[in-house]
Amino acid sequence: MSRQDAILRSTKYFDEGGFLNDVTALVKIPTESQTRAGIKHCEKYLHERMKPIFIQMGFDTKLYENPVDGFGPVLLATRIEDEGLPTILGYGHGDVILGMENQWAEGKSPWCAEISGERLYGRGTADNKSQHWINIIALKHVLEIRGKLGFNCKFLIETGEENGSLGLREVITENLEDFGADVFIASDGPRIRRDRPTLALGSRGAINFDLVCELRDGGHHSGNWGGALSDPAIILANAIACISNSHGRIEVEGWRPPAIKDETRALLKDVVIDSGPSGPVPDDLWGEPGLTAAENVYAWNNFCVLAMTSGNPARPVNAVSPSARANCQLRYIAGTNYTNALTALRQHLDDRGFTNVTIEDPPDENRGGYLASRTEPDNGWVKRIAASMGKTTGQQPVIIPQMGGSICNDLFTDLLGLPAIWIPHSYSGCSQHAPNEHILMPVCREALQIMTALYWDLGEEQAD
Repeated sequence: MSRQDAILRSTKYFDEGGFLNDVTALVKIPTESQTRAGIKHCEKYLHERMKPIFIQMGFDTKLYENPVDGFGPVLLATRIEDEGLPTILGYGHGDVILGMENQWAEGKSPWCAEISGERLYGRGTADNKSQHWINIIALKHVLEIRGKLGFNCKFLIETGEENGSLGLREVITENLEDFGADVFIASDGPRIRRDRPTLALGSRGAINFDLVCELRDGGHHSGNWGGALSDPAIILANAIACISNSHGRIEVEGWRPPAIKDETRALLKDVVIDSGPSGPVPDDLWGEPGLTAAENVYAWNNFCVLAMTSGNPARPVNAVSPSARANCQLRYIAGTNYTNALTALRQHLDDRGFTNVTIEDPPDENRGGYLASRTEPDNGWVKRIAASMGKTTGQQPVIIPQMGGSICNDLFTDLLGLPAIWIPHSYSGCSQHAPNEHILMPVCREALQIMTALYWDLGEEQAD
């Protein structure tokens, strides 16, 4: 039995509807980690969908209760074939962002997977159920063909990533030996382009915060008081404008990262962000001047206003509002002085006269909090994985220094001390975190072939 036999088994599983049927069952479970009801569904996801497949594959499973109240449990599946073999740690998150049921296109539901052309719609299809399921099934097919993996394997499924992964650090810290491995290989986020297999060597960090200008208890007639009372929305808008200029350049000196290294520029030299014909197109003049869109996303920091309110936008009245609030976010790369980020912002605002704008913690459902970390491109595991992907697809994968989004990557690089490598199976036009989330079936088919071949190759190397 050969590498090609394993790839053919995965391809047959996909082409005969196995992937569609399985993902449909995963999507059906409304695992919203931001609600109490959703936590129960997260537990169901682990018990009814994850544990059985791992047990069938000869893995031992262990469930860790989350030490943080209101957060779901963590599952670790372990298969040790030989203590002398390297151990690969996989990862996925079974929880999803809120379903937003009333905002999906007519006839579509977040909890009912639906095929439309090459798209498969449903909450969790892109983030992250399909992605970790592809990797699990790839492991399964290698086992069926070879009779063994050829390496030791651990696979972590958490249920709180969309809510900040709170408690996961404590679970791993208290059980370091359980989660110990030689390399971390997992899948999340988008490829840089649907037809370009991608390796991401880390993730940006995220700091979420609210900017608030609260001047008085209530609103006052804009005719009687307009021109006499300070307008908090105007003050807040100007405060935001001093953080970032009109083209998105960060003006807070403490937020600007170190200069991009030559080797990073070389990795991103020919990278073009492309979300497909119906997706957004990068704006040429946005971000740090002199950087490409890819460099701005994968090698630089970004400030973003996620939401902003003053008064009642749905039913405005003729009154000077008493307050204004903006929910903001700093996405930052490894090497940024993140511990001083909010202190630097406070000083920046004060120096420009915005002492009446306060910095507050955001709502719990949008707390952010992930740290930036990455693995260097000359790591041996990176080279081995890239070589396997190139052999399978006939083209070398794009390697990016870190994905633009944020995830608990630092738990694997810093806490466990592992090289961490992400192989995304989605694309940037997938409507992740929005209504009408979907994946592309052709991308998933190729991803299943890539991962099956990769696991085969990593086991084969041990035999050699």
